[in-house]
Amino acid sequence: MSQEMFQKERTLKMRERLIGQSCRLFFPQDPVKIVRARGQYLYDENGTQYLDCISNVHHVGHCHPLVTQAASAQMELLNANARFLHDNIVHYAERLAATLPKKLCIFYFVNSGSEANDLALRLARQYTRNEDVIVLDHAYHGHLTSLIDISPYKFRKLEGQKEWVHVAPLPDTYRGLYRRDHPNPGQAYADTVKDLIDEAQRKGRKISSFFVESLPSVGGQVILPSGYFPKVAEYVRAAGGVFVADEVQTGFGRVGSHFWAFQLQGEDFCPDIVTMGKPMGNGHPLSCVVTTEEIAGAFTANGVEYFNTFGGNPVSCAIGLAVLDVMEKEDLRGNAVRVGNHLKELLKQLQAKHPIIGDVRGVGLFVGLELVKDRVTLTPATEEAALLVGRLKMKHICLSTDGPWNSVIKFKPPMCFSLEDAERVSAEISHVLREFEDASNQEQQKQ
Repeated sequence: MSQEMFQKERTLKMRERLIGQSCRLFFPQDPVKIVRARGQYLYDENGTQYLDCISNVHHVGHCHPLVTQAASAQMELLNANARFLHDNIVHYAERLAATLPKKLCIFYFVNSGSEANDLALRLARQYTRNEDVIVLDHAYHGHLTSLIDISPYKFRKLEGQKEWVHVAPLPDTYRGLYRRDHPNPGQAYADTVKDLIDEAQRKGRKISSFFVESLPSVGGQVILPSGYFPKVAEYVRAAGGVFVADEVQTGFGRVGSHFWAFQLQGEDFCPDIVTMGKPMGNGHPLSCVVTTEEIAGAFTANGVEYFNTFGGNPVSCAIGLAVLDVMEKEDLRGNAVRVGNHLKELLKQLQAKHPIIGDVRGVGLFVGLELVKDRVTLTPATEEAALLVGRLKMKHICLSTDGPWNSVIKFKPPMCFSLEDAERVSAEISHVLREFEDASNQEQQKQ
């Protein structure tokens, strides 16, 4: 028997009473109550349709029938502790292995991106016998205590930086230390990591790993300069550490041209550990760590069994396999290229018309629109970004902000996002920005 559906106001009051207040909602001043979804569309309790530009978890589209059918069929047949022998987990691992460099061939299935990154941290430390971690400024790797410690985005607001954590500059070529006019920003930013390693070693500390999102998301939808990963990996490995690529936000073809975002750094580049999560299960809790035989062997050699009750269970793996099937059948990587390129072109056309748009950047369906008060000083337009998101919500478009100053409008929609969707969003953004400019001109005339 289904539960009674409450009025929105009652649901909100119950949430305020029962759910921790640090668990925040989108659009907190006037939340959207979503009761169903399909593809790239959300529907509220009144049947109003919203265009979803931010649900990167629902990778192949909300409630995709092939995914829900696979989940239902396997749930009716068997779901069991992952320590029972079953075909689904090995079929799924084999399918994932086909998308990765051959060196990455040993899989550990878990339930969330945070859990995957925590396990990656354990693997790196067990293999290297070192403790220290290098991360990028503004990075976020998960909500577990171990990951808060390596997430400047979080620890700067809490207890601060641990002595075993070393923070490298974010390789942001728009507003960072080295910009697009630099002859080799990839090398320059890699050298900042080398400087950190040298400083740590002078203090007698030893590096276990360099932890990095293949495309920093919370940092502001940043596209890293070419050559950065290979050079950093060279420096980190020379120091006895390993390279960990966090693909929780960007994996599974979101960049379009490649299956994994780290592959943008060169076909020959291979991390030592890759973590994946959000899009794997299309909304079902499913994530994974993949690594080399050598690192996995060191983890096994410690003599402590690793087991995960739910990680890799038959239902989760059936869902994961269905997601891969849909991606192939519907050419969602190709769609990411076509729609992502069109969206970026439309946003660049807006940039030429609206001075508040400082930068348009992205690859595939991972796109950022950075707003600034001044294109020379690059002062973040934080308030304007929030206002834009609020106005778009009134037009039934769901977007959100990110970046160190919440001045970047981020696009990470379901991969079925269409050319028409891109045109709609672009047109509505232009309309709102014109309203901002008209209001500003009127205010100046009054003065």
